[in-house]
Amino acid sequence: MVWPNAESAANSDPWLIANHDRIRSMRPRVLVVNFVHGLAEWEARHKVEWLCRTLRESSRWQGFRDPAAPPFLEPWIAGIVDLTEPRGRVDRNSARFPRAADGVGFDYAALHELRLHDGLRLDELAERGLVNEVWLLADHTAHSAPWETVEVKRTYDTEFRPLGFEAQAGNSGPHDAPWIGRSLRILFVNFARGVGCAMESLGHSLERMATCGALPYFERYFREFAMLDLDRRLGLPFESLYGRDDPVAYPTPSSLRYRVGWRRHTVRDYVVAGGNVHFMPNGRHDYDLDNRAPVLSTIETWRQPEQVARPWTPDVLERYRDLAPDCMGRWVVYWRQNMPGLGNTARDDDGRPMKNWWPFLFY
Repeated sequence: MVWPNAESAANSDPWLIANHDRIRSMRPRVLVVNFVHGLAEWEARHKVEWLCRTLRESSRWQGFRDPAAPPFLEPWIAGIVDLTEPRGRVDRNSARFPRAADGVGFDYAALHELRLHDGLRLDELAERGLVNEVWLLADHTAHSAPWETVEVKRTYDTEFRPLGFEAQAGNSGPHDAPWIGRSLRILFVNFARGVGCAMESLGHSLERMATCGALPYFERYFREFAMLDLDRRLGLPFESLYGRDDPVAYPTPSSLRYRVGWRRHTVRDYVVAGGNVHFMPNGRHDYDLDNRAPVLSTIETWRQPEQVARPWTPDVLERYRDLAPDCMGRWVVYWRQNMPGLGNTARDDDGRPMKNWWPFLFY
């Protein structure tokens, strides 16, 4: 079973829910909009095709262990829209770059009004299943700063019955992207940075999509995997390691030390699950890729019948350095490979096979 197909091609289609466990591959159609003046079509295509390759690799469940593991996500470029002429006055973005009222942000509502592909607007493209995701190629400066991702997503109850929509399902602040009746994710790809940074942005997008209340089933397990439930699960005075002023430490492979005010606290028998975008299992502070000291983690056996905590170090990330060389890219590829994907052996609270997480991207 491959999606999109002749029966179903649009995001939020009930077909996705009915056939979730039967889908063997998703090949979402990506529309790229290039605003960078002077960035040739071949250069734009090279960057986004590289990102497609990286996403494919990241969706091979535990591909680092099984070279034959198939990719589940196989995005392909439906078109590259050239909006690069003429050059703007303050950066490399063209004068056609739709700026928000503050003169810096991106006007997502204006983007939805443009006839971008085949003479159609985004709502029409999404409704017909011609486009499942949008990537913006743009320059990021003090005068132009689109959000990392914007997604207005359909919401569901615990039985996957549709309810309404969530406007803040992406990694963004306030925006004016409209609800078009179907979920749609818009990723900003900074042309001046590498694919690893785009993967980090998509990692944050996944974190937000999974925790905004849109998908209760997904949120229940994602928070546990990503260590975003430390307050509820371990009784700590914070939800996660995000946003802390002071670095944490790991006095032993199975303990965590943190500070609140002037007091230091130590958590014994601390075992990391999967971690999150900024914090690998042994991360001491945001973006820490350098800690060589091992910690115990279940990232590679999480919720499997024989879940085992093993010493973890970032040595396992070296195989991805060339694929996603900047930002947290190499970690995000490995992190995603350990999320329950096609053929995973994880179990849910009822002991049933864990659903493949990737179809949720297009619910």
